[in-house]
Amino acid sequence: MRDFSWKYFTLTGDVESYMLYKEMDQVGAETHPDAAWDGDDEELIADHSSLRN
Repeated sequence: MRDFSWKYFTLTGDVESYMLYKEMDQVGAETHPDAAWDGDDEELIADHSSLRN
């Protein structure tokens, strides 16, 4: 989730994504909710990017 938040922020400039990224950064390595993530976040970014237009 942390990587997705950063990638989404860099593509869109969405401040809430940056805040989520920083929050996940503070949580640290205690838990890894994105460990099961298949890494295919391009589709999600495309879906969410269309909402900003």
